[in-house]
Amino acid sequence: MLLKQQSRKWFLAVIKNPAWVCLIWFGMTAGVSLLATPVRFSAPTITRAIALDVGQVVFAALNKAEFVALIVLLIVVRVSGRAQSLWAGCGVLTLILFAQSMWLLPELAARTQQIIAGAELAPSYVHGTYSILELSKLLLLLYLGFRSMQMLSTNTGDLSPGRDRT
Repeated sequence: MLLKQQSRKWFLAVIKNPAWVCLIWFGMTAGVSLLATPVRFSAPTITRAIALDVGQVVFAALNKAEFVALIVLLIVVRVSGRAQSLWAGCGVLTLILFAQSMWLLPELAARTQQIIAGAELAPSYVHGTYSILELSKLLLLLYLGFRSMQMLSTNTGDLSPGRDRT
């Protein structure tokens, strides 16, 4: 019975901890931005226009998934009881996500359509700005995730499922 109570307490502490949201969000974003995107452009049989078109669809889907992750993160941070210590980071994540979705992604989508149509465009600061914000978001997610894991070990001590505490 004691083991079951400890396991339940540990599970609830984990679920109420924002680390899992941050690290899943990090993995999702890193997988798309740092892995899938460069690999897509290195495939010899995919034209630049096709790679750009696929990228536009993928980043639009990622953006929607990131908004879901943000909402879940804000709820979990609020429920965690540690909102004050994580709120600034969540605020910065929110600003980055809104800047990307309302300003940068639409501009990049417009450039993509022009390139697909055959236009040769001069380099733009938009892609660099998006990349800097993406890397900043990834670093912030790692920071918030590991900071939250520290909070988990503080909240539960050495409590882990299956550990005998007699």
